[in-house]
Amino acid sequence: MFLNLDEVFKIMEQLADVALRRLLDNEGFDLDPGLQEPSQITKRDLEARAQNEFFRAFFRLPRREKLHAVLDCSLWTPFSRCHTAGRMFTSDSYICFASKEDGCCKVILPLREVVSIEKMEDTSLLPNPIIVSIRSKMAFQFIELRDRDSLVESLLTRLKQVHADHPVRYDTSRDEDMTSPVFHSTSMCSDHRFGGLEMVSSQNSEEREKETSPRLHPEALVTAPRQSGSQSLDSRMVGGWALPGEHAVTDLAAHPGYYGNLVEESMGRCCLVTEEIERDLHRSLPEHPAFQNETGIAALRRVLTAYAHRNPKIGYCQSMNILTSVLLLYAKEEEAFWLLVAVCERMLPDYFNHRVIGAQVDQSVFEELIREQLPELAEHMKDLSALASISLSWFLTLFLSIMPLESAVNVVDCFFYDGIKAIFQLGLAVLEANAQGLCGSRDDGQALMVLSRFLDHIKNEDSPGPPVSSHHAFFSDDQEPCPVTDIADLIRDSYEKFGDQSVAQIEHMRCRHRIRVLQGHEETTKQNVLRVVIPEVSVLPEDLEELYDLFKREHMMSCYWEQPRPVAPRHDPSRPYAEQYRIDARQFARLFQLVSPWTCGAHTDILAERTFRLLDDNMDHLIEFKAFVSCLDIMYNGEMNEKIKLLYRLHIPPALTENDRDSQSPLKNPLLSTSRPLVLGKSNGDTIDYQKQLKQMIKDLAKEKDKTEKELPKMSQREFIQFCKTLYSMFHEDPEENDLYQAIATVTTLLLQIGEVGQRGSSSGSCSQEGGEELQASAPSPEQDSVFADADTGKGPQEPPAFPEEAQGGWTVSLEHILASLLTEQSLVNFFEKPLDIKSKLENAKINQYSLKTIEMSRQSQPELKLSDL
Repeated sequence: MFLNLDEVFKIMEQLADVALRRLLDNEGFDLDPGLQEPSQITKRDLEARAQNEFFRAFFRLPRREKLHAVLDCSLWTPFSRCHTAGRMFTSDSYICFASKEDGCCKVILPLREVVSIEKMEDTSLLPNPIIVSIRSKMAFQFIELRDRDSLVESLLTRLKQVHADHPVRYDTSRDEDMTSPVFHSTSMCSDHRFGGLEMVSSQNSEEREKETSPRLHPEALVTAPRQSGSQSLDSRMVGGWALPGEHAVTDLAAHPGYYGNLVEESMGRCCLVTEEIERDLHRSLPEHPAFQNETGIAALRRVLTAYAHRNPKIGYCQSMNILTSVLLLYAKEEEAFWLLVAVCERMLPDYFNHRVIGAQVDQSVFEELIREQLPELAEHMKDLSALASISLSWFLTLFLSIMPLESAVNVVDCFFYDGIKAIFQLGLAVLEANAQGLCGSRDDGQALMVLSRFLDHIKNEDSPGPPVSSHHAFFSDDQEPCPVTDIADLIRDSYEKFGDQSVAQIEHMRCRHRIRVLQGHEETTKQNVLRVVIPEVSVLPEDLEELYDLFKREHMMSCYWEQPRPVAPRHDPSRPYAEQYRIDARQFARLFQLVSPWTCGAHTDILAERTFRLLDDNMDHLIEFKAFVSCLDIMYNGEMNEKIKLLYRLHIPPALTENDRDSQSPLKNPLLSTSRPLVLGKSNGDTIDYQKQLKQMIKDLAKEKDKTEKELPKMSQREFIQFCKTLYSMFHEDPEENDLYQAIATVTTLLLQIGEVGQRGSSSGSCSQEGGEELQASAPSPEQDSVFADADTGKGPQEPPAFPEEAQGGWTVSLEHILASLLTEQSLVNFFEKPLDIKSKLENAKINQYSLKTIEMSRQSQPELKLSDL
């Protein structure tokens, strides 16, 4: 199947990338049908996914676009007056072309703009040609297409479907407006423009607006060779913004009235996101006149709130306000909204969320590029993480927050033209221009000062309006003058010196670094969780680390090995570290069976259910790692009274419910009865007065009890029966099994009599707490002592004890009664106080976790699978 190690490694990288994207996106990541079932994934499926990812990244198309065909062909290019060799890519809604020579020519034809697709006569000069005509009266000639007939047929089918799904009305009253569709939208302010109207003088204001506020053009995007970004913003705006503008117009036309509806639904709502938006509104380009009045602020509020309502997974993140402000300067409000959609969901994926994983990945890629492109700087600065941290704002705000606005808009222009590649190469150009100062810096703070001074003195000599004061100028009082750099020169240098990186190379680097970044992020999360939990438990840090790995692995296996279920509620990065990963009852039951010291045979899964209900205090059917560890800490390291209290709570509501599946099962063996005496004989002739010991212990416990602690409710007879069954199951296969059975039989008899005395006292009006004084001690009879004969001869009872089937109304025992009774038996005290080895449990759990899951999956055909059957 595999020819060499490189091919194997490539497949492993693809599988890892699929897994990581699922972790990053949770329910938002849609796998291809061939990748839905892990056991059915093939090499062809992975190759198809990789090709789809490259196609969407190269042409910056929506994630929903599925690639249908890739064909070698040639396209007539008027600027070179010849046919340019390349490849045609066809998808659900687009016909795209990319030249074989990188950067020579790229074409994106939305099918909604295509009027006709026709076959031409086949000749020796024009073999297998087709003509694609679009609404703006342009035509594209493709030749040398194999399987031309089937290609045209499939394209016409999709073209018909696209036109049926997304009809667009055009205003043809003026020829000059043929390229500007009229969208009938319910947007409240779709005609508001901010393109420098307030910052230009009244003279020639219309001309200035036309220069600085270009329309978004829906026709095909055709990019030809350009002079390395040296043109000014105004002369390149149509070409520079055509790519995202085209997608924005396509989205706008496909969703008429969508933005207006979002505005109506979202405005007036008050939540954490809207509070964050309101806080940042007046921090968005405050130096620009357009946002010094309510008109601009209101438009910005509507766009940000509407997007947060559209995509609650992202909601609102800092730096979105700055980017949206600039978009509003050069586009209508509704167009700015769809441009924001394109940036957040396509051009900068995973940037705008709580963890900003996308920005961290690109910072890691940027570090690698620094080592490759600027080796001298990398040699001097051994730790490049400082530069990566400084450059975080470059990527998050596209230089808008650290560069004068009139210069930064040129950077945004390049970003819309070439994607993230433009930010990488511009960042390298900035570092190269300041290499000498950075090499001479003594610490990170001085390096930050060097870069900030340089960026603050980047000017745009071709800006159509007057310079806007910069709110990020940190060094306005510096005595030493700083040389001014023209943004056009800086962009030209970035293209000439660092423009050789292709989209494919950057995407491959992103794939590699995504693994490292997420691994580092998960390790950081793990250490933060341990730091929070360690002070509150007695488990050793190394054992706690193993428990965290088991807990997280159980969550991951549920994501990948079970039927698709919503995992986002169980993994929420916005929650505190110790609560980010959560597991449900089924996952908890598996972990309980693996690591709990209280294994009870067939009773284990029932005890696990009750433990989960007890820990799920907010009743959301999920528990976090901290609660899981706190429970185990009591089981392994707690004092006897803490362990008994935990067991007690596991057998009263809410842990024990009326419909508990084990609560109705009868106890068969008539081992115990309430006629048992409270004074038992010993082999040496001495007697033990349990009544006196019990009364004294209850008094001692009452004195020691924390007055602030909430008193636990008393246990009914039904709950007490379940409590005894659990203890009986816990003693099974213990080395001291026989002694434990005898001891628990004695304690159970004692507690039953205490409960009956309390019941009689309650019915006669006496205080149940004084009922113990009414107990009468009597000498044991030979028949009564004979019930332990089997235990004394080494044959312990094989069934749980039986209890009288009498009315349970009013029968209760308290935690203090139970604890004091258990303390009368040394074998029980030894059992609960003996040290437990968690390390061996953890070692076995690591070995058996996958096998337990595999066995369970093999039995999923059963409607109700019990872990005790595994």
